[in-house]
Amino acid sequence: MVFKDRRDAGRQLARQLSPYADDRDVVVLGIPHGGVPVAFEVAQALRAPLDVFLSSKLGVPGNEELAFGALADNGGRVLDHSIIRAARISPEEIQQITESTEKELRGQALLYRKARPALNVEGKTVILIDDGIATGSSIYAAAQALHQMNPHALVVAVPVAPPSTCSWLRTKVDSLVVLDAPVQFQAVGEFYTDFSQTSDQEVIDLLEQSAHFPEPEAPH
Repeated sequence: MVFKDRRDAGRQLARQLSPYADDRDVVVLGIPHGGVPVAFEVAQALRAPLDVFLSSKLGVPGNEELAFGALADNGGRVLDHSIIRAARISPEEIQQITESTEKELRGQALLYRKARPALNVEGKTVILIDDGIATGSSIYAAAQALHQMNPHALVVAVPVAPPSTCSWLRTKVDSLVVLDAPVQFQAVGEFYTDFSQTSDQEVIDLLEQSAHFPEPEAPH
């Protein structure tokens, strides 16, 4: 399966997520940058509020690709104490890295949301969306941080991901929705005709447009 672009992928993903339409307890979160155009189409189709989900892995000093935890911009934090012990990361280093990451996330939040507050996800069914998953480590870090905010349920939804990642990630979240899980998988971009980079301005524009989405229809 090849998608025309991220918006096309979002429209197709929205059809799979139609059972969540018109539910006032559903919120849609897009992971910047590329997850936001996908999430925009889903939120529009479901008549659900849209926000960005800003999170970051906390990298081991000197080996930043290895994460000892994850942090979200509105407070969720999770630490992997086995890695902290193995890498001998001091409490001072943890605090320093956490504070530095918090500052970066606050800057991103201000850029994307302007003065709007983040959506409250407590007690909500959260649909977390990206434009695809390769190893799953980044979206797993995001999911871990998101769990700290006490959602009712966490649904991860993406257009494409390899089968091995799907099998592993399915055990970590309440529900995983994937349109295509090809065995031959090199990179997310190969499943898009247009995989050009999503700009900060596009993320900002889509969030502003989403503020005018219609409310969920009242039950009859």
